[in-house]
Amino acid sequence: MIVYVYHKCSTCQNALRFLEKKKIAFTIKEITKQPPSVEELHRMLAWQGGNVKKLLNTSGLLYREMNLSEKLKDMTTEEILSLLSGHGMLIKRPFLIGEEFGLTGFKEAEWSQKL
Repeated sequence: MIVYVYHKCSTCQNALRFLEKKKIAFTIKEITKQPPSVEELHRMLAWQGGNVKKLLNTSGLLYREMNLSEKLKDMTTEEILSLLSGHGMLIKRPFLIGEEFGLTGFKEAEWSQKL
């Protein structure tokens, strides 16, 4: 399992503590240096029922600076996923990819159910 995190994100730190407490093996990747690939984003999108908004960090500074709330409606899914794979700060985090499921954001109850 891979967990993409931003090292300054307290929610990401909480998620990592949760995984360590549960003794779950995982690999950490820094989302700003090595964002998820387009293939990983496609998998996550499928696990999120095709709702691309569930992949987006809509409260982030970069999202607002790029005025994505307006631009997204004119973009294809492929364009959005390509943008996300190049800008990790646009992705909702933590971003966990397992074998058969994926999770965005950290909600302990949801993570406990899946893990």
